[in-house]
Amino acid sequence: MTATRSGVPDAAPLLGELMPWSVAPPRLGRDWVLAPDRRTLRARWDALVRAEGARREELFGATRARTTRSAVAALPGQRTGTGRLARESGPCPEPVRVLHGPFDEQWLIPDHRLIDAARPELWRVADASHQLFAVEQGYAPGPAAGPALLVGALLPDGRSPAGRPGRIRPLYRRPGGREPNLAPGLLQLLSGRYGHEVAAGDVLAWAVAAAEASPAGAVVPLPASAEVWAAGVGLGRRMTAVRVRGARGGERPRLPGGRRPYVRSAVTAWPGALRYDAEAEVLHLGEGRVSPVPAAAWDFHAGGVRVLELWFERRTAVGEPGTLEAIRPSAWPREWTSDLLELITVLTLLAQLDAGREELREGKRITRDELAETGVLPVPDAARRPASVLDHQEEGPEGQFALL
Repeated sequence: MTATRSGVPDAAPLLGELMPWSVAPPRLGRDWVLAPDRRTLRARWDALVRAEGARREELFGATRARTTRSAVAALPGQRTGTGRLARESGPCPEPVRVLHGPFDEQWLIPDHRLIDAARPELWRVADASHQLFAVEQGYAPGPAAGPALLVGALLPDGRSPAGRPGRIRPLYRRPGGREPNLAPGLLQLLSGRYGHEVAAGDVLAWAVAAAEASPAGAVVPLPASAEVWAAGVGLGRRMTAVRVRGARGGERPRLPGGRRPYVRSAVTAWPGALRYDAEAEVLHLGEGRVSPVPAAAWDFHAGGVRVLELWFERRTAVGEPGTLEAIRPSAWPREWTSDLLELITVLTLLAQLDAGREELREGKRITRDELAETGVLPVPDAARRPASVLDHQEEGPEGQFALL
């Protein structure tokens, strides 16, 4: 038995050693800027800009980082106002789709004036054509922990039901799929060991399939066998395709015809409770019914929490009266049910693919000692810092251009 680092075998590298640049999760500072649908966000914005003086400040929810008088730059890539929010009267900025914790796609108002710590370096490298974001999940021991590593094409907020938010690791350090966020020399080492060129996406795919949770972070064992590597990369790419849900022109996830979940009884008004009938494979949302819902989808956990229950709780939570969080649809939106059907499909497919991970755990490994002998480890400090992105202008406070 080798020595350990907080319970992690020293022979296995951490994801943070293979993908060294990471960004802390964004900190919104106020929950009303995030919602499962765009109409709710626009209604909340309208209520804010109709309010004046102290009432606007109260609705906004001031913090040390943000008040309605804060002067901040626009988020990279977003065309939003930069004048002080206290005098804002324009329409709501166009909401963008984000990944809220594991598997929950929601909408966010991408206005820097509303967000305490938006992490502009993440927005700067977001790229609809190439970028993928890996998110380490907070450590939750036990069989219900769920995946150690999530990946998506949407910008993630890094929230974890396990508590501690996970670090966000973009696959590329620059837009356009340029400069992989990998330890220098890693691709050359792996290409030599496996006898063919290894790409950055292959490393992330392997990590998606093979990563294991630990108190020190996600552990990514590297196989010595080219055959095991190929199997893991193939599995990880299939898992990634399911998780990105048709991004980059791919197909949206689908189950075989007879097993697709359907709405058997529409969700009306607001469902009071979520209930699963395992024998009939029926998911009850109040009076609404969806089936077939495989047990694997219902039992799918992330961060120690059942994913479908968390998804439902976030949509039925009632905000405090008089706050912007209290503004929500008057009835259960039809598109939420469509989102639920797709989420059931995603969880079912991932549960099926998860069985293939067992074969990746056998055989010899490329050890940390070998990574150190070849100069891949330790990672230089420069690889842990963001790259300079200077190919576009960003609007600063009050309409001035920021200098990067």
